[in-house]
Amino acid sequence: MRAFFKGFVYAGRGLWFCVRHERNFRIHLVAAAAVLGFAPFFRLSRGEWAVLLVTLALVIGAEALNTAVEQAVDLASPDRHPKARAAKDAAAGAVLVCAAAAVGVGFALFFRPAVWTWLGAALVSRPWLLVALILLAALAFWFIVGAGVKDDSRK
Repeated sequence: MRAFFKGFVYAGRGLWFCVRHERNFRIHLVAAAAVLGFAPFFRLSRGEWAVLLVTLALVIGAEALNTAVEQAVDLASPDRHPKARAAKDAAAGAVLVCAAAAVGVGFALFFRPAVWTWLGAALVSRPWLLVALILLAALAFWFIVGAGVKDDSRK
């Protein structure tokens, strides 16, 4: 039973590595947080919530797998090699496919002009909400750009 729980520790350690070392992983986390923050205003059905959550998990999972491929390739082939580059590019391409699909899902779920108009009016009529949103955006920017480990020796 103890080994079972250790698996969660290892998984958490892997995700923490991604957060600390991969800027694109942090970008996807911020995007997911923003989507989840706005989603309740759209009164999604249970099915729509399921599609949204699976889509977000797919993108974040693909980014984690991309990191794993990059790390393994760097370990196996520290020098430049066409096959190493192809493996890394294919993993990055998989993330791109997932992210593009996520944009399509987002468009399908959130293209509701009436809701966006209502949200815009709510921000204009409550300036403190706009200030809070700007502060959150600044925090998100710091998280993406400044929260990572500054270690170029691994690249």
